[in-house]
Amino acid sequence: MRPGKLIRIPTLLALGLFLTFTVSLMAQEKTETTTTQGAATQTVKVERGEVIYVSGNDLVLKMENGTYRHVNVPESATATVDGKQIGIHDVKVGMKLQKTVSTSTTPTMVTKVDTVTGTVFHVVPPLSVDLTMEDGKTQEFKIPKDQKFDVDGQMVDAWGLKPGMKITATKVTETPETVVTQKAKVTGKMPPPPPANIPILFVVLH
Repeated sequence: MRPGKLIRIPTLLALGLFLTFTVSLMAQEKTETTTTQGAATQTVKVERGEVIYVSGNDLVLKMENGTYRHVNVPESATATVDGKQIGIHDVKVGMKLQKTVSTSTTPTMVTKVDTVTGTVFHVVPPLSVDLTMEDGKTQEFKIPKDQKFDVDGQMVDAWGLKPGMKITATKVTETPETVVTQKAKVTGKMPPPPPANIPILFVVLH
């Protein structure tokens, strides 16, 4: 009765691949990932019901709105009733239960930067450039419109790239994600005790 869960909901945002070029003396591969969190929002939902049936782990509640709900309660679930922690086998018919669910939603942005250094093998300005990597394989990179490149401290466009230049290609991808954390707490009250048997005095008049 006190479950908690973490829901993670990814939403892919495709960004343009951009290339940043600088002179490099050695080939290398590098990946960096950073996560930035935004402001969290909080919501609270309260449900109330009365126990009308309980057997083993099966529980039937009559909710505040008049509907009925059947719940299979795990052995590990607990509730706080009249200040005491109880399990499913302590639940009694007539017990009033309240479930409070607190939900925290936090937007995050995961930024991944992949950096690969290689040698210009072939360039098709202004569309793409092929790089020969350290392992000898060639990989093609698309060049965004109006992209400028830093080569020996000078900014050049795609037409300034020449085969044999050692350059570094950087790919940046941003993926927004929503982290949802839920916490549930169940509290309640024991049913009122049955009325006591009060003896009735009969007076017989003679």
